[in-house]
Amino acid sequence: MCLRWTKGGIARQYGTMSLMLAIFAIFGWQPALATAIEAVNVTPERITVQFDDYVENASAFVLDDPYRIAIDVAGARAGSGVEGAGPIRAVRQGQYDPETARLVLDLARPAVFANGSFAADGRSFTLDIRPVSQLQFASAADAGRARFLPPMAFRARPPRGRGELTVRLPRATPAGEIELPEIQGPRGRPLVVIDAGHGGHDPGAISPYGNRHEKDATLAIALATRDALLASGRVRVALTRDDDRFLVLRERYEIARRLGGELFISIHADSAENRDASGATIYTLSEVASDRETARLASRENAADIINGVNLGGADDDVRSILIDLTQRETMNISARFASLLRREAGDTVPFRNDYHRFAGFAVLKAPDMPSILFESGYLTNSSDARRLFSRDGQRAIARGLADAIETHFARRISSTD
Repeated sequence: MCLRWTKGGIARQYGTMSLMLAIFAIFGWQPALATAIEAVNVTPERITVQFDDYVENASAFVLDDPYRIAIDVAGARAGSGVEGAGPIRAVRQGQYDPETARLVLDLARPAVFANGSFAADGRSFTLDIRPVSQLQFASAADAGRARFLPPMAFRARPPRGRGELTVRLPRATPAGEIELPEIQGPRGRPLVVIDAGHGGHDPGAISPYGNRHEKDATLAIALATRDALLASGRVRVALTRDDDRFLVLRERYEIARRLGGELFISIHADSAENRDASGATIYTLSEVASDRETARLASRENAADIINGVNLGGADDDVRSILIDLTQRETMNISARFASLLRREAGDTVPFRNDYHRFAGFAVLKAPDMPSILFESGYLTNSSDARRLFSRDGQRAIARGLADAIETHFARRISSTD
């Protein structure tokens, strides 16, 4: 069995099968060796990447100055470059991080990708390439990353048949079948619903520092916030999830609405190509994003419902109905005021970005009658933020700031109605 310890190489470690089974039992299955890119075939119209086993997913994005298209393959090991054809001048390969192979398509002229798809057996990925104008290329470069999933049957499958892994497939829960969580806290107190982002098969962002997952950090922060609020006894609390389960986005705010939640907080952790990016950000709802970065983040988070091309989040009519309800501006104004309050209350313990309050069309914020925020607690791609988000002290510090803001928010609401 081979284990990759560093970005630059592979260290071979041998042990008995009983020892490895014990490790798997404690820590869960970890792939023994990243899937190798076996071949790259280029024609003037498309590129096909072939693997010797299954990969987790692929994504692609356009880069300007010079013209390039990048393809990231999660769970893959890079091979060698190849000559191009048509608008593709050459294809270079490298290891972006220990778990991700990157292919860079050097372009002879502006071109974009379309129709990315995996083969039925999950062992090859094809991306169509077509020439475009400079204006169209610039627009594609602004659009951000597109993600592609292999057929569900081949996702998270152990390589080359070593060991077994059971995968529970997610399903969309009809609105009438939502399992409502327990409400904790003294009766008669206002209710906050805390949503730990991602979960189950959806890990969210993955930190390059220790290969740790966003879903674990968000759950730990949600649990710590619940505990802090229950200790004071001023607020009732419910969690959309208190374990590693998958919820579609619509279920998350629908749970809060059905419970009669008076405030909804969805906790996340961000990632960025620039590892210097750091600090927390608070998002409130707007159909017009603050900037391109915000629009891309909203698009990425909202895509969590799309599994193997099937949207689990509900019908278009539901979305249209929600968008109509967004005319209730007072809810959005309360959400914005809470964002300012959270920055003030948590600022001593949680580093915030200078532009800490942003606006975006996150699906989890679209409950029309309940103030809601999405709290990006930091950047998993920043070493300092990652240490804070995955440490007990850091999680408790974030939880204290959230709890103080929540209690102050409800105290103000109660006093204004007396």
